[in-house]
Amino acid sequence: MPSPRRASHQAAFPGLAFDELRASSRPFSRALLTTHHPLGASTGYMAGARQDWAGLVEAACRVSTFAVELSALAEDELPGLLAFLAGRPRLPFHYLSVHAPTKHRRLPEARLVASLAELPPHVDAVIAHPDLIAEPAAWAPLGRRLVLENMDPRKRTGQRVEDLEALYAVLPDAGFCLDIAHAGAVDESMGLAHELLDAFGARLRQVHLSSLRAGRSSHVPLYRKDELRFGGVLRRCPDVPWILEAPPPPR
Repeated sequence: MPSPRRASHQAAFPGLAFDELRASSRPFSRALLTTHHPLGASTGYMAGARQDWAGLVEAACRVSTFAVELSALAEDELPGLLAFLAGRPRLPFHYLSVHAPTKHRRLPEARLVASLAELPPHVDAVIAHPDLIAEPAAWAPLGRRLVLENMDPRKRTGQRVEDLEALYAVLPDAGFCLDIAHAGAVDESMGLAHELLDAFGARLRQVHLSSLRAGRSSHVPLYRKDELRFGGVLRRCPDVPWILEAPPPPR
């Protein structure tokens, strides 16, 4: 795992009391989550604090200080995130990913990728949706930091092994993010999730973990029935961060 983002020359993160945070803390009781150490939160579900990157980081730290996914889901959120990280805030995370924009996209792909390439070196991964990659070669400058996420049934492509294989043929250094709820929505038996891990397990960088609201495919806290349904797949992902895409389940 990458080393923590700590350096003596960095300014302390505003309002963040590091001595009160413990990477091992778990504010929920579900068995799979409490026994998995590399855990983190996506800021994508924290809609009320959108673009308040300092506030989003503090909220993510209340879930875990081990990992985080900073989500610039709308294109106009990316400049603010770049500026925030350029300020070199002192962050506690061992693993830091950024979710590339998926909404209100206006920039040509090459210009969007050029902006993402400006993310500082301590960003470990840039998560991208395959259905929004029209020119795969344009994403090559991101190298191994580019991580492709499998899609839900609503998308035109990106759900199955063959969809992703076509992109990896052009982007051989890219990694893989298993969105387990997306895979389970495409194939309730979870056979597809196992197929994706069989094909791309060596590329696996992180897992997206949540349940999906029936009929809407929006991410919601993990249902107990899904913890059981997802268990066999998650046990194949012990060494990568599980990123919560919805608030932690209640105690």
